[in-house]
Amino acid sequence: MKRIIFILIFILISSTLLYNQSLDDQTINKIRTEYQKQAENDIAVRNALSNNDIKSVSLNRDVCGKTDHNFKYRVKVSGITDQKSSGRCWMFTGLNSLRPMIIESANLSGFEFSTNYLFFWDMLEKSNLFLEATIQNANKDFSDKTVEWLFKNPIGDGGVWNSFANIIAKYGVVPKTVMPETYHSENTSWLNRILSRKLREYGLRLRELKNSKATDIQISQEKFKMISEIYRLLVLFLGEPPTEFTYRFVDKDKNIGEYATYTPLDFFKLMIPDYDKNNYVMLMNDPSREYYKVYEIEYDRNVLEGENWKFLNLPANEIKIFALESIKNNESMYASCDVGKQLNKDDGSLDINNYDFESLLGTKFGMNKAERIKTFDSGSTHAMLLIACDTDDSDKPVKWQFENSWGASYGHNGYLTFTDEWFDNYMFRLVINKKFIDDKTLKLLEQKAIMLPPWDPMFMADN
Repeated sequence: MKRIIFILIFILISSTLLYNQSLDDQTINKIRTEYQKQAENDIAVRNALSNNDIKSVSLNRDVCGKTDHNFKYRVKVSGITDQKSSGRCWMFTGLNSLRPMIIESANLSGFEFSTNYLFFWDMLEKSNLFLEATIQNANKDFSDKTVEWLFKNPIGDGGVWNSFANIIAKYGVVPKTVMPETYHSENTSWLNRILSRKLREYGLRLRELKNSKATDIQISQEKFKMISEIYRLLVLFLGEPPTEFTYRFVDKDKNIGEYATYTPLDFFKLMIPDYDKNNYVMLMNDPSREYYKVYEIEYDRNVLEGENWKFLNLPANEIKIFALESIKNNESMYASCDVGKQLNKDDGSLDINNYDFESLLGTKFGMNKAERIKTFDSGSTHAMLLIACDTDDSDKPVKWQFENSWGASYGHNGYLTFTDEWFDNYMFRLVINKKFIDDKTLKLLEQKAIMLPPWDPMFMADN
């Protein structure tokens, strides 16, 4: 018995030493000694990395320049947009999905919506959502996870498809010429900073009012003053959005139409009469959690009364079936992915073999997609329009293509081509018309959603 106790004590002490080992001189010297045994082998790599960007040194010449940007199936699209230095990819992608509809209905050679118009209302609505959420959580301590998240993330220009659907349903759309971009709509960092600082100040004030037993009327009056000031600040940065406007079309044959006066909602309903956000299904490939379940992310929206991001989690191979069917029927899809992984911007390709970091560094990177999500190593960082798919002789996908919103000079004339294997590893979200989804899958959407917190690893870089 004493022997067993001694062994257990020894194991406990050994474990404690193992997990509390500081980097003392002895440990550092041992590490140095071990490294010196292989240091000679690292000289060439060390010299290369000391003088060059790691991507240029690790670029895989076996695949470089060999991307084929031709596709068997491709949606008809028109022109490349540019979000400039902003996080509005989700908004550009949503509007770009509508653009072919208005081009066809009005017989145009091209068209672009005003992103600045939607951006104004998005930022005002997000401000209102923050203030309301602050009031709702005012009785919680500052160390509470939700309160902490709110004050860390009071506002930003990122978003997801449901936020796009929320904002166009409430405020409509206008042509780009009606409310053009401004410097700060295209360069949003300072606007985000100013609004964040002001909202944090307002959040503190509302918490104080709520906890000092102020009446609901008093809190409401104070909040109205706050949101009015946010409106004023947005006008200074972005201009004031129109309540109505006069516009005429010039079709692709140069025929000039008559002027007409519209409200933004009238324009949206008249120009794109068949659009209904309820016709679209939001799908996700997140192997870190159970498939065939519906999930919802708390506060992952812009409009207080709007819908959160709610999605059905499916294996990638099932999502591909629906995506291919949509492309075959000339309908593009809102999609989001981890665009920075293995991106070769020069030839516009996304291929897991583009950069060979393992051979260069002599170390393995072994995490799978689920592990990368859980450890914050990968997540959805950018939204683009999925427009094309190339297949083999058995009609199995081999590569896909995005229409990006980083200008026509980026990538392959503004487009990014990615392999099917890259899809498996770094594609996350896809919004697809219900008519391309089978009944069995649609039935799954009827289940009650599992609510996820806004700080979930998959959604930390929400776009």
